[in-house]
Amino acid sequence: MPAGLFRDPFLWGLLVAVVIATVATDLGRSGGILGLDQLINVGIAAVFFLHGMGIPRQQLIKGMTRWRLHVLVQSCTFIIFPLLGFVLWFSLQGLLPPHLILGFFFLCALPSTISSSVAMTAIARGNVPAAVFNATLSSLIGILLTPLLISLVASTSGISLSFSDAVVDISRLLLLPFLLGQLLSPWLDRWFAQIKPFTSKVDKGVIIMLVLITFSDAVASGLWRNYGVDLLLITAGLCLLLMAIVFSLTGFLARRFGFSREDEVVAVFCGSKKTLASGVPMATVLFGAHPSLGLIVLPILFYHQLQLILAAILAERYAQRS
Repeated sequence: MPAGLFRDPFLWGLLVAVVIATVATDLGRSGGILGLDQLINVGIAAVFFLHGMGIPRQQLIKGMTRWRLHVLVQSCTFIIFPLLGFVLWFSLQGLLPPHLILGFFFLCALPSTISSSVAMTAIARGNVPAAVFNATLSSLIGILLTPLLISLVASTSGISLSFSDAVVDISRLLLLPFLLGQLLSPWLDRWFAQIKPFTSKVDKGVIIMLVLITFSDAVASGLWRNYGVDLLLITAGLCLLLMAIVFSLTGFLARRFGFSREDEVVAVFCGSKKTLASGVPMATVLFGAHPSLGLIVLPILFYHQLQLILAAILAERYAQRS
């Protein structure tokens, strides 16, 4: 297991945010001492503007040609994963808290992650331009499909969700800044090159802030008072099961369809990963200040860390085979 993952400041930042939310709940909660909820929209928009600035347009264009690969990756992300989500949805009813089950479905409905998918593809000597294109395309498709999928099940969990309003809000906070960053990148490339060493810190800092707010609100509503450590272990176990299924299935399908090793790498890493960077902001927009929001985002928090560990191991093995 890659030891460097446990020295990752982002991982420790997430853990510290959960600890602070637990022991000093009033600091980060909505309307709390720090007033962090006033910064949510600005922070989310800034992150996705920087994402748009940071994606190389030439690699996007170069990666467009592998259409069969794109169909497989997007089908894994938005068909196979949601089908697994429905299986969990129906099979876990009455066994786990309703909002945790909704969290698993939300995890399955999310788009793929961009940065780590591309990074792992590069380590594994895969088709990096195709990974850039697929991960970006997944994020854009998710603006529409994630709220649509969630709207199919949210009402049964006691959450009122307007699909049209959700799409408008997500487009305004995520898509519009992203497209603006892409449009302005040719004119602001020098400026972006100067600040690039700090952009990942801004990105991760906003996610940590959102996790702090989310879990502070959840703790204030009785998250740890009502649920024990066994719930965390169950969540981690189900995330591992999902990962084992999807990592195996994407690799099998890529080989079955005769893809090259480079394209197989893209299918495995882009088709099996889920985004924390978009997931927490989307949850904030979709579910607002719902008291069970911490329970809803719990699966993506576990899945994010576990997918990094497993993907790093697989990337090293792919690199050695190549």
